[in-house]
Amino acid sequence: MAAFIQKLFRTRKANTTPPPAAAVRREPTPEDLEKVSRQDDKREQQAKMLKSAPSEAQLEELATVGMTAGIRVEAAEALADKAALQRVQKLAKGKDKGVYQVVRQKLQHIRDEEEQQRKLAETIQTLVRNATEQARSDDTKLYEARLEALLQKWADVESRASREQTTDFLQAVHQCRERLHDMHAEKELLKQQQEQRSQRAETLSLLESTLDELKQQDPDLEPSLASLDALQKTQENRWLEATRDTQVDKQEQKSYENLMQSLRAYISAVKRLGQHREEVIALQTPAEGDPEDETATSKAREILEAVEWPKDFRRPSLLDALYRIAGKPRPAKTEKPDTAEQKHLADSLRQTLDKLDAALEAKQLKESRQLFKAAQQALKRLDHRHSKPLQPRIHLLGGQLRELTDWQGFATRPKQISLCEQMEYLAEQPIEPEAKAERIKELQNEWRDLGGSSDRDLWSRFKQASDLAYEPCKAYFSAKSGLKKANLETRKTICEQLRTFLDNADWHAIDWKAAERIHQTAREEWKAAWPVEFRDNRPVQKQFDDLLKQLEQPLDEERKKNEALKQGIVERAEALIDHEPLGEAMNQAKSLQSEWTSIGITRHREDRKLWQAFRKACDQIFARRDAHKNEQEQLAREADEKAEPVLAASSSLGADAGIDTLQATLTELDTLKSEPLSAGTREQVSNERSRLSALASNRQLQEQIETWKHWITARSTSTLDSNALPDHWAGLAANVGQPDPVELVIRAEILAEVPSPDEDQGRRMEIQVQRLAEGMGNSASDNDKSQQLEMLVANWCVVQPVDVASEPLALRLGRALEAVLGRKG
Repeated sequence: MAAFIQKLFRTRKANTTPPPAAAVRREPTPEDLEKVSRQDDKREQQAKMLKSAPSEAQLEELATVGMTAGIRVEAAEALADKAALQRVQKLAKGKDKGVYQVVRQKLQHIRDEEEQQRKLAETIQTLVRNATEQARSDDTKLYEARLEALLQKWADVESRASREQTTDFLQAVHQCRERLHDMHAEKELLKQQQEQRSQRAETLSLLESTLDELKQQDPDLEPSLASLDALQKTQENRWLEATRDTQVDKQEQKSYENLMQSLRAYISAVKRLGQHREEVIALQTPAEGDPEDETATSKAREILEAVEWPKDFRRPSLLDALYRIAGKPRPAKTEKPDTAEQKHLADSLRQTLDKLDAALEAKQLKESRQLFKAAQQALKRLDHRHSKPLQPRIHLLGGQLRELTDWQGFATRPKQISLCEQMEYLAEQPIEPEAKAERIKELQNEWRDLGGSSDRDLWSRFKQASDLAYEPCKAYFSAKSGLKKANLETRKTICEQLRTFLDNADWHAIDWKAAERIHQTAREEWKAAWPVEFRDNRPVQKQFDDLLKQLEQPLDEERKKNEALKQGIVERAEALIDHEPLGEAMNQAKSLQSEWTSIGITRHREDRKLWQAFRKACDQIFARRDAHKNEQEQLAREADEKAEPVLAASSSLGADAGIDTLQATLTELDTLKSEPLSAGTREQVSNERSRLSALASNRQLQEQIETWKHWITARSTSTLDSNALPDHWAGLAANVGQPDPVELVIRAEILAEVPSPDEDQGRRMEIQVQRLAEGMGNSASDNDKSQQLEMLVANWCVVQPVDVASEPLALRLGRALEAVLGRKG
């Protein structure tokens, strides 16, 4: 029974039982007054300590042993250390509600701050990881927008990031910006190349159409040399700009050179023919170029050789006359078709002439020229008999075409005068050279689009204004030419530095990242050294390309070697996807991540692919952990749902609940121990078990006290059934000795620390002195006191004679029992 009581009372807290109603009130003694004074002094000392910046240890002590509730609460509010708060909470639980609530709130606040810090740290780490991944990403869609979004988010957390995190993030952002710069540069370069291709195509098209027009026009219609000169120069400049710093297809370049050569040859021939015009006319004047005149024949041949008319262009009549004088045969005429075909050609020519007549009436100059050329071509295919009737009409329509051409020139003259005035105004304006040169080109293009001018004075005016306007640009472009030379020297220096590095590099012990940076820096500095003269740059460019290839070869070999190492890591990671146990797989995956970062240079695209494969394998490994965690959470949710009704029923039980109900509920709570409850629910179950166990123990304790009191009273009234007593009480009663009933009750009162009647004070003093001499003071624990008290009760019920066990003594023994056992409850 004693063992059962010990177990029953082990977890009970002490509370003070009010003194028996029958206790005799006494006046305070000097010792009591001194004790009160000491308590006041201690309270004042604690109050002063609170106001003098106490340490955490002092605050913890005041919060637990403070003399007043106000001191304890104030000390608890001043505590900041988490461990100290937890200790105070544990001690205050169930004893000091005010301190417990304050400490609980402060601990909750600390946990909230820690959770906020954890989320902030996760946010920072996520931003650093996202920035690093974007720096390596091949996905260029919305690249700049995603970078700006990262920067905006980083601005909110930058002040809370560590130096290492800030460095990693800024390095990743720097790489992103460099890549963004390369993307913009690549886009601009592509745009420039497209524009250059378009300009080259337009140049070739314009040259082809111009040459076709010159080949088909009436050879006796004198072309505008000024317009042809302007066309030649503008297209040469246009082609030069369109081929600057870009690769041109050989066939395309050859087409341009052939077309430009044909145009130059035609212009030169027209100029030379103009220079010899008077000589040709003089040779025709004497006798229509008598072939017997050897001097005229020799002179005609000299002029023909000097003019050197291109074979692809129709000869004007002046040259035909020179050929006759020089005695050279005319080009052989093709054999004429038969009569039926000649008639068909003649009818087709008449239809063409009708269309030409209608076009001239409508003043459609361009269409009229095309029809007139077609008519001339058709006329050449007719024989003399069929062409002779049509020649007068062709001559008539040719005259009308010349008149329309002159009228058209008259219509464009005001526009050409306006262009001259604009060019003259431009020559007087202090405009930035590049813009001014561009405007000069625009005005020249407008002049050319008007078809030039046959008015030499007007053309000279426009040409003079153009030269005057371009004069200030010469210095600028001269300086630009100097810049090109300086850039060319810079590129030569870059080549020399690359050559020196390659000659002295030890590829067996080289810093590969430094070598890669040298490769990248060389390319960037090469691009920066622009513009350069295209022709002069060719050999330097070839040298630079060769040196880069020599540097790229070992770099590529090292990259491929490192890519093979990373491929091995990927394969090892993929083998861990289904590896058991999971914890070992996760640890090995983390080791592989560290190994991955230690590997050197790789190609960006290949590294990205390998990283994606490695990341996918790692994600699958850690996804297993998440799945297991989710499964546990699901089981916990189901267990929590199962525990809810039990907890609800338990929380509804109070101090008035029956012992059977409490035991049944405790049994249900015990069944929840094996369930996979969440931490919060498990704590609630534990708290409810402790609460109900305390209630059950209190109820059992009260019942036990009532039973013992009943036995004590029954002994004093001789109604006690000895068979109802515990079997072991006989042994307990013998251990007490042979005290009389009064001594037994006084010993019980001494154990319970309750006062004895005045008439028994002397006897009580003797007993206390005797117990002190025997080493049995009041320093025993509550369990020891309960055991000693049980022995006294057993002696009362088993040994004490019935005739001396009076009811007053039984009441005093019952109050002592309530004091000791009630304190444990």
